Amino acid sequence: MAKLDYDGPILEIDNLSISFFTRLREIPAVMDFSVSVQPGEAVGLVGESGCGKSTVALGVMQDLGVNGRIVGGSIKFKGRDLNTMSAEELRDIRGNEIAMIYQEPMASLNPAMKIGKQLMEVPMIHEGVSEDEAYKRALEVVTDVKLPDPERILKSYPHQLSGGQQQRIVIAMALMSKPALLILDEPTTALDVTVEAAVVELVKDLGKKYGTSMLFISHNLGLVMETCDRICVMYSGEAVETGSIKDVFDKMQHPYTQALFRSIPLPGADKNSRPLVAIPGNFPLPHERPQGCNFGPRCDYFTEGLCNRRDIPMAAVEGDDHHNTRCLRFKEIDWDAPIVAGEQTEKPEPGKVVLKIDNLKKYYEVAANALFGGSGAKKVVKANETLSFEARESETLAIVGESGCGKSTFAKVLMGLETATDGQILLDGKNIESTPIEARDTKTVADVQMVFQNPFDTLNPSMTVGRQIIRALEIFKYGNSDQDRKDRMLELLDLVKLPRAFADRMPRQLSGGQKQRVGIARAFAGGARIVVADEPVSALDVSVQAAVTDLLMEIQRKEKTTLLFISHDLSIVRYLSDRVMVMYLGHVVELGSTDQVFSPPYHPYTEALLSAVPIADTSIEKEHIVLEGDIPSAMNPPSGCPFQTRCRWKSKVAGGLCEREVPPVRNIANGHQIKCHLDQADLDSMRPVIKIAAE
Repeated sequence: MAKLDYDGPILEIDNLSISFFTRLREIPAVMDFSVSVQPGEAVGLVGESGCGKSTVALGVMQDLGVNGRIVGGSIKFKGRDLNTMSAEELRDIRGNEIAMIYQEPMASLNPAMKIGKQLMEVPMIHEGVSEDEAYKRALEVVTDVKLPDPERILKSYPHQLSGGQQQRIVIAMALMSKPALLILDEPTTALDVTVEAAVVELVKDLGKKYGTSMLFISHNLGLVMETCDRICVMYSGEAVETGSIKDVFDKMQHPYTQALFRSIPLPGADKNSRPLVAIPGNFPLPHERPQGCNFGPRCDYFTEGLCNRRDIPMAAVEGDDHHNTRCLRFKEIDWDAPIVAGEQTEKPEPGKVVLKIDNLKKYYEVAANALFGGSGAKKVVKANETLSFEARESETLAIVGESGCGKSTFAKVLMGLETATDGQILLDGKNIESTPIEARDTKTVADVQMVFQNPFDTLNPSMTVGRQIIRALEIFKYGNSDQDRKDRMLELLDLVKLPRAFADRMPRQLSGGQKQRVGIARAFAGGARIVVADEPVSALDVSVQAAVTDLLMEIQRKEKTTLLFISHDLSIVRYLSDRVMVMYLGHVVELGSTDQVFSPPYHPYTEALLSAVPIADTSIEKEHIVLEGDIPSAMNPPSGCPFQTRCRWKSKVAGGLCEREVPPVRNIANGHQIKCHLDQADLDSMRPVIKIAAE
């Protein structure tokens, strides 16, 4: 089918309402929602989980399943109402003119079919082109998405590619037929921050090259700022504020937008002097929405009898370009008033050394052709290479790096799920590196606990919350009676700020943030000395993240816990941690206080990590560094410095030293160490990656 030239809005959603129908009731998921996307424009759709972002996207794709129905309004694509099209017309448009990229790349790829064949299908089915022409096109888009050795990639199966490469293939597939509209639903959530930066850069470049309009769905405000021209903020099924990025970020006119920005760690936030402000209360369930303004019960500016009297329409903000807000009081609120400071706290002084790691190594032996089920020669995977550091009482040490750098392997060895190959782990002066968890005494097990990334996977779905915490207390031999343990369980619920009534609830009755609190309560059940928090907030909404991180800090102050915070989100690391350890391919490449690591001189890898972090602040200027290539395989690491294959400073080091030798650890300043061959003069010449623009 020929594509029509069209000069109006590519996508025009007008007063859209979508409901899902169950046996009991109609559940309105999206109400009175309007947004338009002009040719070549990128519009960001942001909001918390459950606010209706993905439902809007599925409405555009006319893919709402058996229970979903559009009950009001219209969705027009190039002036034609999608709702009135036949199944055949929709088939022509989907994949050809409108393409969608999902959060999980493997959901869009056929595991049993080679990449080339999957890409070639698109133009062959939609446009009837020949196999040769389709192959040429597939080669072109794989080159466009900057994948190495495109011919080899086309001959590969999806499982032979990394997550970042799979996501690029999905983007290539979406671009095969040069669609007019590309819908991206959280396309980078599962990716490392450096890969995310490269994918976002790619999407922007390809948008310009192909003139594609984009609807970019995300809960990451920094990412939306870097990719989009305009933004639409959603809350509980409604658009609450729309406008240009600059208008909404710098002159927000809705209390929810303001509350979102106050709950994310922008530069300048500090856990002691300028803590984040979490949004009070909980997100309303679709059938429990309040009368009037949906955000009313959580709003600082709520007025009884006004905000809860009737449905609230969108209103234009005078003087701004297409800036609208769903708030009755926006003209009277002083948007520039300083934030009511959260409760300031004294920075706890780190106490004695609780954990000492000395030249720790963890190697795995695998068959050289293990992937293909054979035996033969053995290969050694060096997951951790000579790790050395100390952690003190009441201190937060962040461990950062991309997937595959050895962060989680180290956590497993510390927990006793694996044993060390060499080196020492001293917990209160006692060696534990060779003692597997089943051989550790109860006190050691209780002393080192873990809070996991995904709260859904760590709770037993058939056991009440209270019983799961009591079970941990039984294992840690707490108290002399069931009553002692029950009392302590209720105290732990108080500690993580959950109502005591939650003791009788099942995990499925809790939200993600509430489940994570139960995980934290369980970790602290035995009076843990060290808590390893492995990406504990990355699966949570930004508003919930603020509450959970503040909770961790509060418990740490009370219990004098040592927190090892594993993360790839450097914004939250900067906010939370006292010291930062940067890992790359099993090596510690930089270690120092947070201030030292976040200001030059940096290790070249730290510099690239900082540049990759999306920051939701229009006054920030960042140096633009995109890492080329993927992180090398730990089975086949590069010779010399592990980072040399991706380092932009390598040419400064003479004589091929970076390719030949692993750099020595150098002390740059008090407690600040870097593993790098660069001269001191080169390190001193480094410029700050993140700086606040001059007014």
